[in-house]
Amino acid sequence: MPAINSMDILMDWWLADVRHRFGDDYADPDAPMFPSERRDPYTGFCRRAGDDALRSGLKGAVDAFLPSWSGRPTPHVLRHFCASSLYLQGVDLKAVQELLGHEWLSTTTRYINVRDNHIEQTWVAANQRVASRLGLG
Repeated sequence: MPAINSMDILMDWWLADVRHRFGDDYADPDAPMFPSERRDPYTGFCRRAGDDALRSGLKGAVDAFLPSWSGRPTPHVLRHFCASSLYLQGVDLKAVQELLGHEWLSTTTRYINVRDNHIEQTWVAANQRVASRLGLG
């Protein structure tokens, strides 16, 4: 699967320059890709980031940098935002579906929020493309 917005560069950096700093188990295929800084008392290796790691990290960042948005963004809201942003930037709806891992396209369409004038803008753009192909515009 292709990486979005140079994500492959970020993952290469993480795996080459950062991941090994969390413990010697970085080459173990069962080692967590995103470990927490807490260590497992039985193995001595880093534990996996817990279920609430992203949610609490996001809450802390929002509270610190966007206090007027406090309590509103969640990982799931960010997922909707990502789907909508990709679609509005021209990513095909089927591609968004596959990136999100949805089985049904109808689920993906419920994720995407577009501006009120989106249909009108799309209609105008499509007519401009047709006119230019026919040499009318």
